[in-house]
Amino acid sequence: MAKETVLFIEDEKNIVELVKYNLEKEGFRVLTATKGHAGLEMALKEKPALVLLDLMLPEMSGLEICQTLKRNEKTRLTPIIMLTAKGTESDKVVGLELGADDYITKPFSPRELVARIKAVLRRSLEKPTKEILRSGTIELDMTKHELRLKGKPVEITAKEFELLGLLMNSKGRVLTREVLLSKVWGYENSVNIETRTVDMHIGQLRKKIGKEAERIVTVKSVGYRFDGE
Repeated sequence: MAKETVLFIEDEKNIVELVKYNLEKEGFRVLTATKGHAGLEMALKEKPALVLLDLMLPEMSGLEICQTLKRNEKTRLTPIIMLTAKGTESDKVVGLELGADDYITKPFSPRELVARIKAVLRRSLEKPTKEILRSGTIELDMTKHELRLKGKPVEITAKEFELLGLLMNSKGRVLTREVLLSKVWGYENSVNIETRTVDMHIGQLRKKIGKEAERIVTVKSVGYRFDGE
């Protein structure tokens, strides 16, 4: 069976060596690049199963690379995990808004990094259902992986799509942040993961669905529910 390829774009050589060692030990094929332009070219040429991307890079930033890959038809579904020393909420929001699937702040545990990579890959390989979910002016096409409002396509990230699909399928049930982390991100021990990740994705999703945002209801101290028709 062919090994899954992870492309790691990072300019700190000691971190590259650490991550490469741990991923290869887990059976991954690891490609590396230390500069932005080289990393982007490699991503477009090799089409890896996942891109692990530092934010601060020479020549071209991680955010620029993420945006370029998500706008390219051939790589837009490639999972991206941001790995960076920047840990402020604004940095995370920008990365997630551009389509990153996850965000890990340095310093990090190699064990946690491997677990997150496996979780993101597991979710990306799941086959979508053929169902089209509808509520109000919202149409969620699970086959085309497309959100439409009043029949018009709306740009949405992979995680926002999964969140909306899970909430719409819950039929009014309240889903805790821990459940959402487990189902959407695939974290088995989600209580140890920052639940603000869910809140940030929900916030971006609400902006994109406009007047329909009121259907995503915050249940204080618990989680979220979707009010359908």
